[in-house]
Amino acid sequence: MTFDWSTLSNPTVIIAGAVALILIIAAIAIAVHQRRKRTEQLRSRFGPEYDVVLRNERRQREAEAALVARLKRHHLLKIRELTPSERARYIAQWETVQSRFVDQPRAAVAEADELVDSLLQTRGYPVAGFDQRAADISVDHSHLVGPYRSAYEVTRRAAKNEATTEELRTAIIHYRALFDELLQITTPAEQRRIVA
Repeated sequence: MTFDWSTLSNPTVIIAGAVALILIIAAIAIAVHQRRKRTEQLRSRFGPEYDVVLRNERRQREAEAALVARLKRHHLLKIRELTPSERARYIAQWETVQSRFVDQPRAAVAEADELVDSLLQTRGYPVAGFDQRAADISVDHSHLVGPYRSAYEVTRRAAKNEATTEELRTAIIHYRALFDELLQITTPAEQRRIVA
């Protein structure tokens, strides 16, 4: 069987080939556009956390897959609102922790960490290791995950008596920001009494 090269000059074959090429180019363009759109959506949703995951995963495809997995996991969680009595109880507990900071900053920071963990659990976040908690929080509170990690690290160092008073103060402020958001308190930070 021999190929008839003269058929390549047939206008129908040329048009069919051009259409096929256009369809292939269009499919590639659509795929590239969808990938860019997905990247933009994930960057917007996760903020700085997108870059943290990208650094950890080292490849954009794996990082985005990890973030999509977080979204899917979060969708399955049974996150709930606090009752008014629960909210009042947590606010009172926070006031106790915050007042203790003046005389016992290390203990207050450790208690703030425990109180945030308790609040997360009450809201329906699963009891898990810190990295999983941070990943779960990142879905709805991405702007607070970095500060939460920082506060947690200071808490760990404080347990070994390696954190400065300024680091402890910053940690309690970070815990407070996450705590308030989990409580859904909307008073601006400037109007709240912050530990000095």
